[in-house]
Amino acid sequence: MRTDLTSLTTVRNLGILAHVDAGKTTVTERILYATGTTHRRGEVHDGTTVTDFDPQERDRGITIFAAAVSCAWDGHRLNLIDTPGHVDFADEVERSLRVLDGAVAVFDAVAGVEPQSESVWRQADRHGVPRIAFVNKLDRAGADLDAAVASIRDRLHPAPLVVQMPIGSQDGFRGVVDLIRMRALTWAEAGEAMVAGPVPDELREEARRRRRMLEEAVAERHTGALEEFCTQSTVSSTTLVAALRDLTRNGDGVVVLCGSAYRNRGIEPLLDAVVAYLPSPVDVPPVRGVPEGNGVPEGNDETREERTADPDAPFAALAFKVNATPTGRLTYLRVYSGTIEKGDTVRDANARRTERIGRILRVQADRHAQLERAVAGDIVAVVGLKSARAGTTLCDPAAPIVLEPPGVADPVVSVAVEARRTADSDRLATALARLAEEDPSLVVRTDPETGQTVLSGMGELHLEVAVEKIRRAQGLDVGVGRPRVAYRETVVRGVRGHVHRHVKQDGGAGQFAHVVLDVEPLHPEPGGTGFAFRSTVVGGRVPQEYVRAVEAGCRDALAEGPLAGHPVTGLRVTLTDGSTHVKDSSEMAFRTAGRAALLGALRDSAMTVLEPVAEVTVTVPEDAVGGVLGDLAARRGRVTGSAVRAGAAVVTATVPLSELFGYATRLRGRTQGRGTFTARPTGYAPTPQTGSTR
Repeated sequence: MRTDLTSLTTVRNLGILAHVDAGKTTVTERILYATGTTHRRGEVHDGTTVTDFDPQERDRGITIFAAAVSCAWDGHRLNLIDTPGHVDFADEVERSLRVLDGAVAVFDAVAGVEPQSESVWRQADRHGVPRIAFVNKLDRAGADLDAAVASIRDRLHPAPLVVQMPIGSQDGFRGVVDLIRMRALTWAEAGEAMVAGPVPDELREEARRRRRMLEEAVAERHTGALEEFCTQSTVSSTTLVAALRDLTRNGDGVVVLCGSAYRNRGIEPLLDAVVAYLPSPVDVPPVRGVPEGNGVPEGNDETREERTADPDAPFAALAFKVNATPTGRLTYLRVYSGTIEKGDTVRDANARRTERIGRILRVQADRHAQLERAVAGDIVAVVGLKSARAGTTLCDPAAPIVLEPPGVADPVVSVAVEARRTADSDRLATALARLAEEDPSLVVRTDPETGQTVLSGMGELHLEVAVEKIRRAQGLDVGVGRPRVAYRETVVRGVRGHVHRHVKQDGGAGQFAHVVLDVEPLHPEPGGTGFAFRSTVVGGRVPQEYVRAVEAGCRDALAEGPLAGHPVTGLRVTLTDGSTHVKDSSEMAFRTAGRAALLGALRDSAMTVLEPVAEVTVTVPEDAVGGVLGDLAARRGRVTGSAVRAGAAVVTATVPLSELFGYATRLRGRTQGRGTFTARPTGYAPTPQTGSTR
């Protein structure tokens, strides 16, 4: 007997995305309050929020770790993830987006699109996650819905479909006009209850104009709405809702709503929009993977398998977060197909071993409710898994499959860490290993030259939070060195026809490989990353299996460059010729030859060192701009733009990441605590006065 799939249509798996301080966590708190999940409104500044439950989050007033909660609205279950907004924790956003079906992007009505707003939007684009937009903080001085929508259109390039207009402005903001049903939605001063009524007379004409603009925008993009618009010169509310749902789910439009989460205004219509427009698990394409043993699914459609959101299909789930708690190790799962029950045995397709599900929990941030089972479409936490990591596929042992894991960004900042007491060294090593297990963007290694333990991550704050977590959780006194950035080396001018012969004869079968390589920059200007390999050998002079071995050897050679031992990137290698020996040639010989050939070619090439750079957005009072510009210039910054917004100057610049260590303290000192900045890594650029190996 098959399970009824209609219940899955009432599930919404969504995330809250935004730039830091745009109001994501407050929106989440008001959603929990409006749905009756909580009975008291939590506040970020009071440290009373449900999702920012970690002590560091409450101390710093920002979201650091993605937190999952579940609530109900209008007969639907909403599984919601509140994601971090700071760039240092973008990997948390990446892992969350991998398992979500939809998202609410929150924007500040004064600032519009901010740097991290753009970053998380692009992340959602890569994962194909449908979104709706919520323009928040309409009660602030300088709030402007139209300007915020224009910045969304100009910087993010979607088709914004505005379905509301504000009633009142700044301190006088008291509600919105619903342009679909042409009614006014207002809230009392306390924001406790929404009241629906007729559109105020003074706004009626403007509301009609905006409704007409909405109809025209929808008709341009939706065939059904266009037919009705052409025949009736208008589009009905029913058709509008259906068209907006289609446009949202296929990515051709973004529904825009507005409100003030802090004052609890606009949350109920936002929840209605989540239910009406964002997809359920059965509305998204089936998840795809490859049979166990074929590696990570990458583009080979012939080997791929699909799993639909069907509770009766073979079980398949993806672990996207691991958290060690005092009560045990929690593994957060998105169940894509099938059903699991407490006590079931599942297969870890990555580790190729079986695991037993001890308990299944419905997550409410740091609180949990036990479940007997979880079905396709659920986001739950399980206890009892020993080997699972973020990105691990769990599946039915009788139908193994490997799903594509979330991407992990390369670390850009490193610090040396050590226990101040020798007796604590083993405890520190254990704590660091657990950190890296919970957060794949943290990398722990031992420096082969100094013997120091090096912790690498996505930014200064990321590492600061990680070290502080060890101090608080383990009670360890940890010493931290000065942060260091991840430099790279690249080719400025390459070489052609570099010949290398690998010949080794020490009794018995020998080794022989002959290769000829061309090396050239991968990008016109130094600063780009990546590696490309190709072969132009003809006539079978180098068999294909040996070509692959040469490529593997070249990749081995990228680990250390000739200038300063940094990894090499941004180059293209072409195998142009070579020869083999009938007895002595082997894949190992050609791999060794490929490595040695590229190392020699790099020594003969003109090389330069690259350093990571970041796009910095500094917001300061206008009277402090001069000092800030001078400080940015001293840090080798290149100013790319400036503007005045709501009485403050906003300066954007590209600055080497190594020059930003300690900048927050310096900026506060120069602006008497009134200046703020955000930084977003944008790539690499050549360092000044770097040498050449030629």
